[in-house]
Amino acid sequence: MLTIQKLSKTYTNGVKALSGLDLEIGTGMFGLLGPNGAGKSTLMRTVATLQQPDSGSITFQNVNVLEDPIRLRYMLGYLPQEFGVYPNVSAEKLLDYFATLKGIDSTKERKILVSRMLELTNLQDVRRKYVSSFSGGMKQRFGIAQLLLNDPKLIIVDEPTAGLDPAERQRFLNLLRQVGTEATVIFSTHIVEDVAELCHEIAVMNHGKVLSQGAPDKLCSNLQNKVWTTIVARNELDVLADRMNVLSSQINRDNSLTARVLADTNPGEGFEFATPNLEDVYFYALSGLQKPHSETGEGDDA
Repeated sequence: MLTIQKLSKTYTNGVKALSGLDLEIGTGMFGLLGPNGAGKSTLMRTVATLQQPDSGSITFQNVNVLEDPIRLRYMLGYLPQEFGVYPNVSAEKLLDYFATLKGIDSTKERKILVSRMLELTNLQDVRRKYVSSFSGGMKQRFGIAQLLLNDPKLIIVDEPTAGLDPAERQRFLNLLRQVGTEATVIFSTHIVEDVAELCHEIAVMNHGKVLSQGAPDKLCSNLQNKVWTTIVARNELDVLADRMNVLSSQINRDNSLTARVLADTNPGEGFEFATPNLEDVYFYALSGLQKPHSETGEGDDA
């Protein structure tokens, strides 16, 4: 179990990235959703022992992360949003180098391990190519290969599908699903669809706080019979938003908009009942209409 309590971080420029954040994350895939600037990357770097918070505590499997970061690193696999690689070094040699850094001294053991990671990430055929020449998706798969070298119990991946084409995105998500069965995996993203496919539990985060946390189906069920759709002209959306709680809108082929509205009862003529989805949960949490998770005291409710 990863337990984060009252974690706060304010940068020297005055930006408050984390504001008394609380989280508990167990084994399996955990999705951390939030817009850019929500504080997700700050949280990931802090848990990964790359920076210190101003206050708060982090524990993982009885390890005090802030007081004993080296001990956590033996159990940690981390894939940041962007990472660099050495030029003119092959995937095979670079993985061998990373394995050495992670304390695997046996040449034979490293060779077997590197080969297994290349097979797992479908990079065996390009093992002798320079990693710097890889496509974005291949680099991300290489990132998974390097973080798995030490058989981590805590895995952190920060915005891993940003910029990937649909095919590479699906390959990456399938790989993450495969490796995320026995470890605690934190998957940080602003793409709702990614966590909907992967995660058994999610948290929505903004302004350094957790706004909502729970199982996706439970969070969706909390909005049951409260989501409605209507079609409006584009110049009518602002008028609708002044009268009702508009969660989101999507443009149609005829340039009209399908708006999704939150209401306890049918708002009136022209509205149809809609089944709540994870995007509704996300936009509801960001709308400010619900209390932050820490104020509700209910682990699975929105």
